[in-house]
Amino acid sequence: MSGPARAGAMIFAKDAARLAQFYGKVLAMEQLHARPDLIVLQSPDMQLLIHAIPPHIASTFEIASPPEPREETAIKLFFTVPSIAGARQVVAGLGGEVHGQVWQGPGFSACDAIDPEGNVFQVRESGNAG
Repeated sequence: MSGPARAGAMIFAKDAARLAQFYGKVLAMEQLHARPDLIVLQSPDMQLLIHAIPPHIASTFEIASPPEPREETAIKLFFTVPSIAGARQVVAGLGGEVHGQVWQGPGFSACDAIDPEGNVFQVRESGNAG
């Protein structure tokens, strides 16, 4: 991919490598950079930075299996995928879950999901399929 992405987001993770693998596969993103505390993924539209939570903080909590949704946050990211049905399979195989009903927006279908650490995000499919 040439040039920097035009938009981006950062997710703080207890297990940065696992979360980077999850989003890389679910969103078909290329890994541009990796070190133990930061992994940079990129698609033509955006960069997604997965930043490791410092060990002294990460050791103070556990991630359940399956993960408990962390719904009380101020931001929910959304990502366009080729197919919500396809995303369900990939997400489930990587320790997350696409759940809830598919709903229709203007020019897209959407459904909430959680990643392996319980972060809630939304997958969207262009058009009104589902």
